[in-house]
Amino acid sequence: MKKQTISFEYQVYGSVEELGSQDQELMQAAIKARKDAYAPYSNFLVGAAVLLENGEVVIGNNQENASYPSGLCAERVAVFHAGAKFPGVVIKAIAITAMSKNHLVDTPAAPCGNCRQAISEYEFRQKAPIPILMMGEKGEVIKCKSLADILPLGFNNTYL
Repeated sequence: MKKQTISFEYQVYGSVEELGSQDQELMQAAIKARKDAYAPYSNFLVGAAVLLENGEVVIGNNQENASYPSGLCAERVAVFHAGAKFPGVVIKAIAITAMSKNHLVDTPAAPCGNCRQAISEYEFRQKAPIPILMMGEKGEVIKCKSLADILPLGFNNTYL
């Protein structure tokens, strides 16, 4: 038997204002998208913004449904929209922000497992890392260099 460790480095910023200008703009787009989320059941609103290599920013927000599994998370709305509108264009970064109507979310919100897998598909396909910026409603922002950091040992088409 052999033991191994998986670890990664990430950056923590005290607030959005500490980010570089491009990351600030991307997070502001995610915050704006979050405001239009449709979350009448969970009261948990999520916004996402995807920066593409061509300079376009594509947004998404969570869309709930009374039949809970039928909704879709903000991250997947954004990346699928980017993939449909700009097929083959490299994703340079994704910003994600979440808030609750029930309490203050002041810690960064990471993508769920389904979203990690969906973003991983794009990262694997484009053969380039996708940095992820994550925050709650306010407070710290976490920046990971790659989706692969938060989805180690990910599944991809080489297994098929």
